[in-house]
Amino acid sequence: MSPVDPIRYSRHLALPQIGASGQQRLEQASVLVVGLGGLGSVASLYLANAGVGHLVINDFDTVDATNLPRQILFRDSDVGEYKTHATAERLRAANPALRVSVLNRRLDEDELRDAASACSVVLDCTDNFPTRLRLNAACVAVRKPLVTGAAIRLEGQVALFLNDDVTSPCYRCLYSDDDENFGNCAGQGILASVAGLIGALLATEVLKLLVGLESGLRNRLWLYDGLSGATRMVAIRKNPACPVCAEKGTGP
Repeated sequence: MSPVDPIRYSRHLALPQIGASGQQRLEQASVLVVGLGGLGSVASLYLANAGVGHLVINDFDTVDATNLPRQILFRDSDVGEYKTHATAERLRAANPALRVSVLNRRLDEDELRDAASACSVVLDCTDNFPTRLRLNAACVAVRKPLVTGAAIRLEGQVALFLNDDVTSPCYRCLYSDDDENFGNCAGQGILASVAGLIGALLATEVLKLLVGLESGLRNRLWLYDGLSGATRMVAIRKNPACPVCAEKGTGP
């Protein structure tokens, strides 16, 4: 185990909730980040700079000019390039000690389960409901914590599912089949800074998990309204008929 850099991480070391042991846990951790858009670009940068040892980044999209206001890792020169390639380059530049693994394709169910199983925590920064459901099913199957978030217009949300026992709810418990059409940023717009806020909160929840801190977001949905500045917390209850986490659940 390599010693913690006392200068680079001095502000973390000063926190009693982290200290040297917590920083070492970060350096030994691996996080799967799925989706490198407005949330994933911000969250992955914070995780890299915070000292997480290994990031596995997954996206199959290329950088578009419309991404640039909120996807802060990318530049004009990246337009047309794969997001994974540009992200890996920027993250390695931000923290040379970081190990980055790139999954530059759409993962099937088996690949999602394998990728989730190999990591400490899974971070869902995707922008569509079907992918979120598939990722949730993978995390439930391999009992891995899932931190998930979304942002659209001036609104955002964050939730945490530990998936550590059969009594806990999962992301699928929140939604029915009628909830699939959430819209998207292209059709409804998004304020760039709201994506940044939600991305930073996602990174915070991942870091807390990795150092062993309790989270008030466990099995709760945190909602943010950027227009009014209001926030609220909603308890998530297990759905006994959930197709994923109920006793005989199997699908997304």
